[in-house]
Parts: sequence; C-alpha cells; structure tokens
Amino acid sequence: MRYYKKFSVFLGIFAISCLAWAAANNIAVKSAELVPSEEYLQLKADFEISFDSSIEEAINKGVALSFLVEFQIVEPHEYWFDDEIVTVSKSVKLSYHALTKQYLVSDELHQKSFESLSEARHQLSMVRDWRVVAKQQLEKGTPYRAAILMRLDKSKLPKAIQVDTLGSEDWNLASPIYSWPVKELK
Repeated sequence: MRYYKKFSVFLGIFAISCLAWAAANNIAVKSAELVPSEEYLQLKADFEISFDSSIEEAINKGVALSFLVEFQIVEPHEYWFDDEIVTVSKSVKLSYHALTKQYLVSDELHQKSFESLSEARHQLSMVRDWRVVAKQQLEKGTPYRAAILMRLDKSKLPKAIQVDTLGSEDWNLASPIYSWPVKELK
C-alpha cells in the first residue's frame, strides 16, 4: 500500500509536468539548490515566470493568483520504487490592490508590495531560505535526489474563472519537474 501511494504521487507529478510542457512552459526552473544551515537544508530556487495578456488583465482586475511550490527528496532505488524522504509544498499568492495601486506577493509568513507587475513577478520567481528538511532525516553516504516544480493552483481561482480555464491553455501555468542529486552532507 505504501508503494502504491508513492507511485500515485509520482503519476500525479508526472501528469502535472506533461500539462506544463503542453502549455508552452510559462514557468521554468532556472536553478535550484539545497543550502545547509545548522540543523536544516534550505531551498534556494529561481524560476522564470511569464504571463500572457489575459492573465495580466485578470490580475489587474483584482484576481489573486495562488502558486504552489512543491519540493521532494527521495532515495532512489534501481529496481524498486524510490523511498520518499520528504514532500513539502508552499503557497505564494500574487494579487493587485486597486486602492493603493500596488501588487502584493505573500506567503505564510511575509507580504511585500510592489509598484509594478514585473517587480512582483520577480519576487514571486525567487524562493529563499525555505527550510525543507532537517539534516537528521538524511543519512550520510546515502544518495538522494531532490525535485521541485511550481504551478498555478487553479482550485484557488474564482469559480467563474475556473470554468474558463478548462478550455484555455493560457491558464496552465506550471514548470516541468526539475531534479538534481543532493550533495553529500558534512
């Protein structure tokens, strides 16, 4: 049962990745790395995000966009399913406040305001100092692989727009899965 769950998670991530490639890749992972701190490995990642005119228009009319950054570390096995060590996600929201004429980028802990959409998009494209795994969860000498992706959480859109997104590829914002080997812990 445990491996079936992991396989279904893999299929879900694979399906999201395929949708991302079909949607002209409006989000791309430029770089990602794990930076060690005292007790944790922190994620540092940069994305390239572009919006078409219909999405920019929706943002400027007050539609908030929620993005999910999903991260996973696995211990790969050659002849069996990979062991999932950690899977975490983080929600980041982009919105426009018409009264103050500012764009807001917020996550669970912080909110920043910007004068232009390009500045807000730049902030949205950076993930910094996100504690993703405690060092004690990883064994020295064991090879691990990390993976990350970012996607628009369409379930958080207003219902009327959710219906419009069904037939439109403009709203299929998702990056392909970016994977890399985790360096040996010291």
